[in-house]
Amino acid sequence: MSKKLPEQKTNFSKWYTEVVNKAGLADYGPVKGTMVIKPYGFQLWENIKETFDKMIKDTGHVNAYFPLFIPKSFLAREAEHVEGFAKECAIVTHTRLKSDKEKGVVVDPESKLEEEIIVRPTSETVIWSMYKKWVQSYRDLPILINQWANVVRWEMRTRLFLRTSEFLWQEGHTAHETKEEAQIETLKILELYRQLSEDYLAVPVYQGVKTESEKFAGAEKTYTIEAMMGDKRALQAGTSHNLGQNFAKAFDVKFQTKNNNEEYVWATSWGVSTRLVGAVILTHGDNKGLRIPPKIAPIQVIIVPIIKNEEEIKQVKIYIDPLCKALKEIGVRVEEDWTENTPGYKFNNWEMKGVPIRMEIGPRDINNEKVVLVRRDNSEKIFLAKNEVISVIPFLLEKIQSDLFIQAKKFRDDNTHSVSNYKEFQSIINKGGFVRCGWDGSAETESQIKNDTKATIRCVPLDENPDQKKCIFSNKPAKHEVIFAKAY
Repeated sequence: MSKKLPEQKTNFSKWYTEVVNKAGLADYGPVKGTMVIKPYGFQLWENIKETFDKMIKDTGHVNAYFPLFIPKSFLAREAEHVEGFAKECAIVTHTRLKSDKEKGVVVDPESKLEEEIIVRPTSETVIWSMYKKWVQSYRDLPILINQWANVVRWEMRTRLFLRTSEFLWQEGHTAHETKEEAQIETLKILELYRQLSEDYLAVPVYQGVKTESEKFAGAEKTYTIEAMMGDKRALQAGTSHNLGQNFAKAFDVKFQTKNNNEEYVWATSWGVSTRLVGAVILTHGDNKGLRIPPKIAPIQVIIVPIIKNEEEIKQVKIYIDPLCKALKEIGVRVEEDWTENTPGYKFNNWEMKGVPIRMEIGPRDINNEKVVLVRRDNSEKIFLAKNEVISVIPFLLEKIQSDLFIQAKKFRDDNTHSVSNYKEFQSIINKGGFVRCGWDGSAETESQIKNDTKATIRCVPLDENPDQKKCIFSNKPAKHEVIFAKAY
């Protein structure tokens, strides 16, 4: 590789941008704020997508697809919802262009739409217009639908994977017979998100509920998983919303109960996005580049031949062919690097890309019936007999997965603090980290702390214990124990 990355400790933001670029994950598109996801980055997203897709299908959810375009009048039906997204909406006003001698093409003024169309910022409104058609009786419930799609939110300040004007995501939208069923669904998905993040991305999270000011626009309650990134800032990694009957009332979605009464449907929605790719980078990356957890890595093992001539190429190919075949047969994602670059260049390149294991093989290894393995997470070299490779590599991949999670959790726990006064609170927030503390429950206190420090309440953790605690700002008895942090 040509140029070293900026040091994480001195310029974390620039480090992140260069890792995304040098590892071949993504690039900025021609429209400001848009993102081109390159093949390596897209494969990483696909692995995350396929993992979660199986998880939700195993719990009875099915995939569907709804339109990208939403009539403006639909958003107006749910006042809180439209207010929450009004500043981020992209709007279609005309249907065609026409040639112009001076400017090339111009908008055809005669093609102006009678009603403007909103480009999907989220799909609650269009989906609930369809549920109005589909739901008449309790027998039609529950509806457990998910879609994988793109959405557009016209962001002013963008950063690849973390915040872009268009991004990819999944959004679940479910309809239920009772309030209790909707709440069970909301928490079930929250737990699936925790499993996805911790068990596959190796990113530890806190589960909790958002405050009124931070909840999803149109929800009764928003539940969240919050992760700590390598610069000690928080990242909202996924949200699950109990929508109550808000959207059912907005779109008049009623059903006949078992007792022949008429009642509004109860609803949930939930989503994770390509932001998870950013979470992996920010949690595990180091000064050499990415460190990708094996379960979601596009390539789990990269084989780097150490060769000087055509004869050595033939020898190595004959040697590694059965190894590659055997590894693929047990489900290991393995590739070979036969490019004409130097071994040093290849080592740096695959370290940048975060491949969990590098296998080095040259003529000397062939003569000794050996291979050399190098762990990306800790640079440990492991010397193995050829006949040990197939049994050791699956174990090693599991060990790397586990070690990355343990390391990330220790970092988070070491940088999660309890404080006794507001001065101490401010000091920690300025340095970076999470603060667990008492909050009096008032919007005024929440707002003042945000104005003072730029820190927000990331969540009221599910395991909160406000007993005997006082509000860090007002010194009043705490209504909740909360987690504060600066966030992406």
